[in-house]
Formats: sequence, structure tokens, C-alpha cells
Amino acid sequence: MRKRRELNFEDILTDKAAVDDLMEVPVKPGAFRICFFIFAVAILVVFVRLFSLNVVSGDFYRQRAFSNISGISVEKSERGIIYDRYGKPLVKNRPIFNAVLVPSQLPKDETQKNLIINKISKVLNLPPENIDKQIKDADPEFVSRILLVHDLSQDKAVILQGSDDLPGFQIESDWQRDYQGSEAFSHLLGYVGLAAKSDIIANPSLGSDDVVGESGLEAYYDKQLRGENGIITSFFDAQGKILTQNLTKEPEAGQPLKTFIDADFQNYFYNRLQEGLKILGRDIGIGIAINPSNGEVLALVSIPGFDGNNIVASLNKPNQPFFDRAIAGLYAPGSTIKPLVAAAALQENIVDPQKQVLSTGSISIPNPYNPDQPSTFWDWKPNGWVNLYSAIARSCNIYFYALGGGLGDIKGLGISKLRDYWQQFGLGVPTGVDLIGEKKGVLPAPTSKWRLGDTYNVSIGQGDLLVTPLQLINYITAIANGGTIYQPRIAKTDPVVLKDLSYLKSDFAEVEKGMIETTQKPYGTGYLLNDLPFVVAAKTGTAQINFNTKVNALFVGYGPVPNPQIAIIVMVENAVEGSLNVVPIAKDVFKWYYDNRISPSPK
Repeated sequence: MRKRRELNFEDILTDKAAVDDLMEVPVKPGAFRICFFIFAVAILVVFVRLFSLNVVSGDFYRQRAFSNISGISVEKSERGIIYDRYGKPLVKNRPIFNAVLVPSQLPKDETQKNLIINKISKVLNLPPENIDKQIKDADPEFVSRILLVHDLSQDKAVILQGSDDLPGFQIESDWQRDYQGSEAFSHLLGYVGLAAKSDIIANPSLGSDDVVGESGLEAYYDKQLRGENGIITSFFDAQGKILTQNLTKEPEAGQPLKTFIDADFQNYFYNRLQEGLKILGRDIGIGIAINPSNGEVLALVSIPGFDGNNIVASLNKPNQPFFDRAIAGLYAPGSTIKPLVAAAALQENIVDPQKQVLSTGSISIPNPYNPDQPSTFWDWKPNGWVNLYSAIARSCNIYFYALGGGLGDIKGLGISKLRDYWQQFGLGVPTGVDLIGEKKGVLPAPTSKWRLGDTYNVSIGQGDLLVTPLQLINYITAIANGGTIYQPRIAKTDPVVLKDLSYLKSDFAEVEKGMIETTQKPYGTGYLLNDLPFVVAAKTGTAQINFNTKVNALFVGYGPVPNPQIAIIVMVENAVEGSLNVVPIAKDVFKWYYDNRISPSPK
């Protein structure tokens, strides 16, 4: 028989000490703070998410949920018509039918769903795997309806309209944009495309089969042109067949857009420029016409263009047909910058109009890095003695080297002053024209490496000075109207003044005399225009590009003088004979405008 172990008093004390030691280990205060912090962060994350879903993105998710209700479909709204200044439509809408699939209305059973997909594929002549992939790739948060066929033939649409054995498959009426004149107006009007995910996030009322403006006026005025879709509520029986449909919200057509564009003139300008390019064997040209008294854009042409009625056909065309060079192309202005330099030099008392400078064909200046090899700057030919008027008319480079960088007793403006006047004339910033994608240009600034030769180059529109064709013609309008630079406007809106240069009015009057000599004197580079039925003030330009291996040809001018009604720019990339290639085009454009818009008895 085992003896019970007797308790020892020391053992009791020892056990108690061990227990006390365990019980008295304290929890550090930092542990409570960490737990509280984690808990608080979790609560904050949940709160922020709920706030985002219900408040910030509440409208978006309500709209998406509404779009995903199986019994809801849409009646497409008609997009607003765009008109020219005389009320001629530049784009129309053509009624069409679309074949649409609503994934939420498909059977849940995979076998039945595949059966429906196979039937649809046979009806529309589409591979079933393509339809299945579209369904799997569709993000249900953004895509409630899948566009299977756009612009379905009317015969097939009528046959399919009454099909009751294809749940989820619908034939819907829609509208197709029909662009008039196509490529001639392509960059002006732009085109439309299916709404992207970013479009739907920005506007939850959009569906993935809705269209939005992608470029041109279509994009800039998309909200005005788009309108609002109507809503059709459908009621189904137990087998999923539609019993009745009710139009619960009428579609609201988009608002019309009236523009200042002259459609007939735009067509002529485009065709004449295209003809000129063909004769030269060239592919890229630009033409813009503006009313200098208020900034109204009469025509805007960028070649090559694209077919707005068949975007796919233009995707692989050469020379970037979707690039609007009129507002986004950056070019050296060449000698078309000289009227600006002349006005600045007169204002700064660098010269008076009668001051003469001798052009022997070139000038040489010391080379600080190589004294034995001076730098030579060329005129395009020896022009002899010239004053401000004949220097503009003859486009004498040496005269403008003197005005910009200084020569002999003429101190010159210098690069800082030149840059100041470029900015005053609106160069280096977008004009604010109502088109998407306008560029601001590049204005060189003096640096530690800036040399006198750099100033000479920018004084004749070469070097690092880059402007858009729209900026170029817009600065010319200030000379035409006596000192106001307007914001170019395509849609009919009130005039907006960008710059008030009226303090230069007397200087502009002197510069204009030289621009008139350009077209009226035998030595003028635009003398071909001397027999027009009105006087044109103009400046030609030839800008060297690609390390002086090619040239761009430019013409800017306005008329009738006085009281001009139209200012134009014509440009040809990679011209054959410089400005000689654009003057005949400009002449015909002015002649058409006079005969059809200015003449007392227009055609």
C-alpha cells in the first residue's frame, strides 16, 4: 500500500512563488495601442469604402445596376446635327438596326446557354467562340449589353425582330453618323466611336454600345450633341418570352451645332489644295481661313484626312491621316514671322521704315570657338539696298538678321525682346480653338550657349522656333484688323479677345505697306496675286527642315485691303520650289472667295 505523500511547507511556498511569478507578468501598453490602431484602420477602410460606393460613386453604381436589370433596354437618341454658317448640314443621321446580346438574360444552364449562342451565331453568321469570348471578356460592372452586329441589314433585322426562342438576343434601332464631304471635313468634324470604360466612369448613364465623340467637333461638343437615350421596359413570361414592352422614357435628341464654317468654301479649299499637292507629287498640306475682324473660322483643312464614314479603312493609310496638322503640327514659320519682327523693331525704335540695309547675299560674323572660320549667314539671293517695305516684299534675310540680332549701326532686338513679342502675339500658347488636341508650340529662350547666330536664325523663322499653322495665321489677323487677336471660333459663339495690341496700330500700318508690296510690286514674292479683283497683303515663307535637305512652303495673307474679310494660310510640306508652290493655290482661293462671297454679284 502506497503511502500518501505528505505536503511540505517549503514546497507550498515554492509553488506559490512560481504561480505568482506567472500571474504578475504585465502586458505592455504598446500592445493595446497596436490593437486599437489596427481596429481603427479597419473601421476607417470600411467607412471610406462605404462612403465611396454610396456617395462618391453612388450615382455610377445606381446607373450600372439600373442598366443591368434584365427587363430594361434603351431607345437610342438621335445625335445632334452639325451645320455650316448657311444652315447646310455637315453631318446627318441614318437610321440603322443593331444586333445586341444582354448576358444577364441568357439561360443560367450552360447547355441551354451554349445552345442559344450557337443559334445566334448561325443567324448572324458569327463564329460561336467569338460570341462566347465577348461574353467572358465583358466586365459586368461596365458592360450590360454586347454589340454583336452594327448596321444590320433591314431584311435580316425584320426577320429576327420577332424571334421568341433567343432570350438575351435583341434587335435595336439606332442611328449611324453620315458625314457629308467626308475627308474634306474630317478633322473639323472628327468621328464617333463606342464608349470606352473611361467614358462610362465619367458618365454612368452611358452604355458600352453608346457612341461618343472621339475627335474634332464631335468630341469637343459631345455633351451637347449626344442627347439622352429613351428607356424601354419589357415584361416576360415564365419561359422568358417578352409579353409586352413599354417606352417608359422618351429619347431626347442631341442639340444641333451651328458653326461659322462655309461648307462650299471648305470643299473648294480642300480640292484646290489637293490638286496642288498632286501636281507637286506631295501628300501633306494645310489650309485655314479666318475672318480677321472677329475670329470666325471659315475653313480648316488638313491633308491627308480620313473617311469618317469608314474609319477602319483609314487606319493603315500613310502620313498619319488622323493627325490634325492645322492645330497640332509644329513647324518653323520661315519668313512668315518677318512681319512680327518688323512690327517689334518699329515699336522698339530699332529702325525707321526708310532705313536701308545692303544685302550682298551673305554676312559673316566671328566664330568665338574658331576665329579662323567665321560663321556665314545667307540671304536667298543678293537683294541690294532694301528698306522695311522692300525687305518684307523681297523677303530679305539680311535685313531681318539686322532687326533681330543687330548689324552695323543697327543694335537689333535680341532674343529676350523677340521672345517677349512672340508671346504678345500669342505664340507659344494654344489659341483656345474649339477642337481637341491643339498644341502650344515652342519658343526658344536664351541660355548660356545661346549665340548671335541663333538669334539671326529665329529672326527669319528658322532654328528652334516652332508654331502651329493656326497660331501663325491668327497673329497675322492682328495686323489685318489693327491690333486685336481673337480666339478662333468654329461653333457660333460670341467673339473672345485674346490679345489687345492696339498700341502697335501705327507700326502695323507700316508693316502692311510692305505686305502689300509683296503682291503689288514686280519684285514681290507674291506678285502673282497682283491681278486679283482686290488688293491682298501677304507674306511668303520657305522653312528649311531635315538638316536643310527639304523645305516647307508657306503663304499668309489677307484681303481686301482695306477692310479685310478673309485671312488665309496655305502650307505644303516638303515643297519642290519653296513658296512658289503655294502662291498659285492662295491666289485661286482668294479668287473663289471674292467671286462667291465678296463680289457685288456673287456667283
